[in-house]
Amino acid sequence: MRSAQQILADSAVIAVVGASRDPGKAAHRVPAEMQRYGWRIIPVNPTVDELFGERAYRSLADIPHPVDLVDVFRPAEDAVEVVRQAVAIGAPAVWLQLGIVSAEARRIAEEAGIDYVEDRCLIVERAAAGLTRLG
Repeated sequence: MRSAQQILADSAVIAVVGASRDPGKAAHRVPAEMQRYGWRIIPVNPTVDELFGERAYRSLADIPHPVDLVDVFRPAEDAVEVVRQAVAIGAPAVWLQLGIVSAEARRIAEEAGIDYVEDRCLIVERAAAGLTRLG
């Protein structure tokens, strides 16, 4: 099992489920900051066509290329299905943002053998490790 910081270091493409177009929400600020530091952000939100200059997808299954990490900005009760979808597309890791915890989602990830992080913030972990994908 990789640490949260190792997952970020190893990831280049992050699918963000629940990415928001509202700049006042963490589901917008966090992926936007990760993008500024060089990660490719793939928004998953059925209500928008584009976010962060990238095409948005209705579901993880609609993304036509591999992703390294699935970041979840959805309520804990929705996280279970998101983790199932992440396993189905072969994502190597799932990350539930700060405040999101699900024993069932954790069990699904562990049974599938994928890395799992919950109740942690991508940008906090990125900053703590001094990680960037620029240059």
